[in-house]
Amino acid sequence: MTSSRMKKTFLLLIAGLLIAGCSKQSSESCEFIPDSGNIQITLNFEALEDSLPAIQTKNQLVSFFSRHPVMRDNFFNRQAYPNDSAFINGLFDKFSHPAFDTLLIETRKVFGDGDELKNQFATAFKNIKYYYPDFSPPKIQTVISGLETDVMITDSLVIIGLDYFLGADAKYKPNMYDYILRRYHKDFVVPSVVLLIGISEKFNKTNMEDKTVLADMMAYGKAYTFTKRIMPCTPDSVLIGYTQKEIEGAIYNEATIWKRMIDDQILFSTSHMIKQRYIAERPKTTEVSMQCPGRIGMWIGWRMADKYLSENKKSLNDLMNEADAQKIFKMAKYRPN
Repeated sequence: MTSSRMKKTFLLLIAGLLIAGCSKQSSESCEFIPDSGNIQITLNFEALEDSLPAIQTKNQLVSFFSRHPVMRDNFFNRQAYPNDSAFINGLFDKFSHPAFDTLLIETRKVFGDGDELKNQFATAFKNIKYYYPDFSPPKIQTVISGLETDVMITDSLVIIGLDYFLGADAKYKPNMYDYILRRYHKDFVVPSVVLLIGISEKFNKTNMEDKTVLADMMAYGKAYTFTKRIMPCTPDSVLIGYTQKEIEGAIYNEATIWKRMIDDQILFSTSHMIKQRYIAERPKTTEVSMQCPGRIGMWIGWRMADKYLSENKKSLNDLMNEADAQKIFKMAKYRPN
């Protein structure tokens, strides 16, 4: 999966993680649990959330960023400023603001000493290594960004702005619609990182010459299946950002949704407008109904990916390595009723 279909910074505007079970039941269970208990990994976890609030001079800020150039250039978006002086002055003013101390206090309250987060990452990385023995876990850095950025990921480094994930009771929240904001809570931190790993081209092979809606649906669908396999006990409601009612409604109306997509010839369209309607971030897919949640094409893509595995007795690696979306679609024999 290349950056043309997914930005490296998450922003959760593409997080259509959807329910993976094929039965029309709302109950959730742990499935596909990998036998990774004996797998050993080294978790490189660096908690930096105390560092920026403790900075008292601009020289100290310059020194901090000199030690963390990826955070400086990518996470805090150095190129968006006209020069180094504007960059340092702007961020120093933000980090010196009393509201930044509030973010630190609330981050400590929500995430505690960080042990729970470390354990979640350790389990997820061990599960990835179960499927991909050559996997090398990236370094994890946690920080308070002043709601600058939520997650940034490369092959070797993950940076997380914990203040983005303080939940509904936070005094300061990201400026976004409520249907997106509800995903920003502590239980979504690790799934968001796993999704980005699963949608990267290192794991998710795609044919970039295929510009159809189906190709995008399958690229996302494969990533969602990957995430569910790596984090099998994470509730689907946490992964998707849908309400439970929306999940149940999508499952109940799956055949109707599919019929609309077929009748409207959605799958093989290359129209940007169609992609906006069925894949992009929206509160509802009104073309189907006012009760149909947004990103419904992603949900269908996930259903197809799961059906491909069950119908053909394929492994997760088989699915992720298959770049031909139409081949997956045909072999899945996806026909909801």
